[in-house]
Amino acid sequence: MSRAHRVHEEPALAEARIDLAAIRANTARLRDAAGSAEVMAVVKADGYGHGMVPCARAALAGGATWIGVARMHEALALRAAGIGSRILAWLLGPGDDWAAAVAAGIELSAGDLWAVEAATRAAPAAGRPGLLHLKIDTGLGRGGASPAHWPALLETAARAEASGHVRVVGIWSHLAHADSPGHPESDRQVEHFRDAVALARKAGLRPEVLHLANSAATLDLPQTHFDLVRPGIALFGLSPVPEAAEPAALGLRPAMTLTARLVSVKRVPAGHGVSYGHHYRTPRETTLALIPLGYADGVPRHASGVGPLLAVGRQRTVAGTVCMDQFVVDLGDDTAAAGDEIVLFGPGDRGEPGAEDWARAAGTLSYEIVTRIGARVPRTYTGGSDPEEH
Repeated sequence: MSRAHRVHEEPALAEARIDLAAIRANTARLRDAAGSAEVMAVVKADGYGHGMVPCARAALAGGATWIGVARMHEALALRAAGIGSRILAWLLGPGDDWAAAVAAGIELSAGDLWAVEAATRAAPAAGRPGLLHLKIDTGLGRGGASPAHWPALLETAARAEASGHVRVVGIWSHLAHADSPGHPESDRQVEHFRDAVALARKAGLRPEVLHLANSAATLDLPQTHFDLVRPGIALFGLSPVPEAAEPAALGLRPAMTLTARLVSVKRVPAGHGVSYGHHYRTPRETTLALIPLGYADGVPRHASGVGPLLAVGRQRTVAGTVCMDQFVVDLGDDTAAAGDEIVLFGPGDRGEPGAEDWARAAGTLSYEIVTRIGARVPRTYTGGSDPEEH
């Protein structure tokens, strides 16, 4: 029995419905955009809130050949779930279980000397060499070796490779302005990246894959594709360049629909204060409905009074302050009852707002809207088999 069927029989107070067919189709669209490059599907942060394992499977079915995550424990969880593709993890610490990752064939980022040394130490216990992707900071100013420290990282990695304890299989970096089409910094970063690769080859390293492109660059900057692209947010049907293009214009379909069921509906007089601080007062006699989602579930408190939703056939906004577990919507004279479904965001099929509309209302990114949906909100899956059946 599918999760979707179980939800129909036992309605939840709220749920995030994930369309796996949309993820497969989005991956195929990105695969086409990547040209000759392979696709690494980035499913960090529990698949951007959509569910890491089922989304990884859907992306692989859609044409991805690699999976990317931030944390080592995410990579190990994917292996434990039976994901056999190449997996890269990049936000690592000295306290991580490097031996377990090396033994599982997880490929690991190294932008510091200590990371190369950690992989080297782990290799004997793991019984195989550590697979490293050396990271160069080409201008983002975040992770990766600075140009001044790059030669030392290359020297250390070359020694470790000569010892048989590691293999340098990749070189990579991350773009700072890919979501700003035409920004000159992207071309500068490509030049810096090529220079770093040339130095690596001069040091005797022969990486299999070079990779630089995120979602926006996969879709718009072919000069950044190299051997492998790393789309994340676009896999889930959200635009990486919302100021320039909506998802549909990019050939993408949002995969998450967030719904809830009304738990209270009541008639109140004009001038009635609503929620903490009474920042909203009813302009006339009206109907108020209570929705059992709040900032503990990921509904942004910054969207108080402005967050959009579809209720009783019309788009409306949050009435008053978003609370920890609940918020209120003013239905006017429309009729509703406890148990009726409302839609906070989705692909727009029923006229509902999208995650990007919530992002604009809250002054943030659609990435944050979907990733912050909390564990109290069950994920259900359509467009494919129940992930628990595999």
